Amino acid sequence: MPPIDWQAFAAKWCESWNAHDPDRVLDHFHEDVLFTSPVAASLFPETGGTIRGKAALRAYWSEGLKRIPDLHFTVERIFAGVDTLVIQYRNQKGVSVSEVLVFEGGKVRRGHGTYPLATDDPAGTSR
Repeated sequence: MPPIDWQAFAAKWCESWNAHDPDRVLDHFHEDVLFTSPVAASLFPETGGTIRGKAALRAYWSEGLKRIPDLHFTVERIFAGVDTLVIQYRNQKGVSVSEVLVFEGGKVRRGHGTYPLATDDPAGTSR
């Protein structure tokens, strides 16, 4: 498998989110993906913030998009490691957020949404 073009991936990831199209974002994820996020914990407390599988991730992201109709991301920086990409972006609230994505076989196997400490509703879901 050829190496992943991290810049192109981050650009497509951002375009897909700004189009409010979770299915386009999910195209890059394994069926049995594991995703963690404190926002998931607030929207779906029963998950403890851990979402398992594409169908559950689609449901979580669809709910997030419903609650954040003005969602917009701007990629600020990306950091690449071995099979790992960190996308640092600014959201529609002006909050700097990082997404940590771990790849296997060219697709995201695990993802982690991370937010700054001591920021009230950093994703903007409580409108």
